[in-house]
Amino acid sequence: MPGRPAGSWALLGPLLWSCALALRGGMLYPRESPSRERKELDGLWSFRADFSAGRHEGFEQQWYRRPLRESGPTVDMPVPSSFNDVSQDGQLRNFIGWVWYEREVTLPQRWIQDPDTRVVLRIGSAHYYAIVWVNGVHVTEHEGGHLPFEADISKLVQSGPLASCRITVAVNNTLTPHTLPPGSILYKSDPSKYPKGYFVQDTNFDFFNYAGLHRTVLLYTTPTAYIDDITITTDVDQGTGLVNYQISVQGTEHFLLEVRLLDKESKAVAQGTGGRGQLQVPSANLWWPYLMHEHPAYLYSLEVRLTAQTASGPMSDFYTLPVGIRTVAVTESRFLINGKPFYFHGVNKHEDSDIRGRGFDLTLLVKDFHLLRWLGANSFRTSHYPYAEEVMQLCDRYGIVVIDECPGVGIVLPQNYGNVSLQHHLEVMEELVRRDKNHPAVVMWSVANEPKSFLKPAGYYFKTVIAHTKALDPSRPVTFVTNSNYTTDLGAPYVDVICINSYYSWYHDYGHLELIRLQLESQFESWYGAYQKPIIQSEYGAETIAGFHQDPPLMFTEEYQKSMLEQYHLVLDQKRKEYVVGELVWNFADFMTNQSPQRPVGNKKGIFTRQRQPKSAAFLLRDRYWRLANETRGDLHGAGACLAVEGIPGTFQPGFRGTLLQGNF
Repeated sequence: MPGRPAGSWALLGPLLWSCALALRGGMLYPRESPSRERKELDGLWSFRADFSAGRHEGFEQQWYRRPLRESGPTVDMPVPSSFNDVSQDGQLRNFIGWVWYEREVTLPQRWIQDPDTRVVLRIGSAHYYAIVWVNGVHVTEHEGGHLPFEADISKLVQSGPLASCRITVAVNNTLTPHTLPPGSILYKSDPSKYPKGYFVQDTNFDFFNYAGLHRTVLLYTTPTAYIDDITITTDVDQGTGLVNYQISVQGTEHFLLEVRLLDKESKAVAQGTGGRGQLQVPSANLWWPYLMHEHPAYLYSLEVRLTAQTASGPMSDFYTLPVGIRTVAVTESRFLINGKPFYFHGVNKHEDSDIRGRGFDLTLLVKDFHLLRWLGANSFRTSHYPYAEEVMQLCDRYGIVVIDECPGVGIVLPQNYGNVSLQHHLEVMEELVRRDKNHPAVVMWSVANEPKSFLKPAGYYFKTVIAHTKALDPSRPVTFVTNSNYTTDLGAPYVDVICINSYYSWYHDYGHLELIRLQLESQFESWYGAYQKPIIQSEYGAETIAGFHQDPPLMFTEEYQKSMLEQYHLVLDQKRKEYVVGELVWNFADFMTNQSPQRPVGNKKGIFTRQRQPKSAAFLLRDRYWRLANETRGDLHGAGACLAVEGIPGTFQPGFRGTLLQGNF
């Protein structure tokens, strides 16, 4: 059986959302500064999967106590990457259980000789459960595959004569009814079909359960008295930008904090002192979404300087945080950014690519953002888990609006709604908010995707999770994405925006495109009549194999995908004048799934192939999204108000009153 450590949290009784989970410490992104250094550990790590029957041989033989090569053969494994598709070993691709990573690291001499230097090991993502040792000493554990965790290893690396350290990470990808996402292990007991002890991982989500060290592993330093966390909220009062800040410090009680807000020209526009305060910026440049303003995504820089008195003398720490000044609000029929109606025209994505699986790839990330801008997309949802921090940073820089979703996908069984699951869900939301709270691009939290929200426990469960998320961050709306019926959805009363997934003429009424308009109109009218909340069509689309053509359109052809989208757009164009505030196509690109007769080497609903080549629907959406952007500009600034978007050639020509000229990227 693929084992995992006993739960580190107690089985709780009724949970009160108002009781904070009190995660220890902040999770600021590691940035270099005059007081901070970082050393990335990306590259080849030693790797071994534990193929023993119980998957526990590594613990029984204590592989972490000595170099991994001494306990058996290892292979090279790139980090970051998923381990599944790197080798030619079919067993490894579908492996369930513990895998082991190891890396020997040489440290700068000053790190290990200066007692006033704090050395931290940070892992960007390990899917799903991770245990970490340094030089054979246990330093931390973490549950959850998409958020960072770290450990202070100063004492371990500064206590010995060696200038190197050995980092060992054991990762288990087993999903249970209480993980997020949930899953279960199915044992096949028929001896005429399966060998003894044969098991498979069963999941209720439609993407491959890639595993491994998916994001950067790094070491970084701070002084022993350091800036631990920064929380920013912003507002606007008659053109004056208001930046509210709260800063926490660790390692000393005797300190001075100085804060400066710099504009893009590095000119100080406001300053303050102390751990809490408000900076006022007259005639502030607001953070606007891409294609909503001629100067989108304006970012200030918040410089924080800590001066501390410690037992070893004076000490300083410096941290700079990008800040976008913007507001978010929701009415009965509108989603407002900076007080102006915002319409989501974008995509759903996955962190997924050939060979790398879910492993972070900066080259692929930049390509994806070029495609998003080419497409005229102003937004996406992080379906169905938090994406890498570098993704969020690019969204801030480019003005791409984000619905930030936790890994709450596949919550479909009654046992997924118990107190253990709820406690973990609350903890995941706290980790997500702690990491992404300062990103202006993040305008809404999503706590789940397509749960069985008609089940009896769902009402209390989602009321609790949503209320807890609002308590963590009162500045943003909260939603979850539903595919339940409006009459039976027990979680919908608690969301701020209704997000609906529907696939008319695909998963039912196969091929009957003529039914889409009637069914979609009925969907919107029913949901809005029941809740009077703005609605986003959060998923819609059709499976399309690139190069398949048929006219009249047949399912799986490029013509069918285009025709389906066009039918949806006819209704969306009507309802966006009333209460529909967005449309996010499923999906940006083809992606890998579990094998099944319905999935020919993955899900093919992308408007781009997995290799990022456009299908016919990409051009259809491009025409639509640029038209929507032009209409939005006209609504905000008057007819003909088409201006050049900063840094984007060929868009919003001055005085141009027709269809805007789409840029080259």
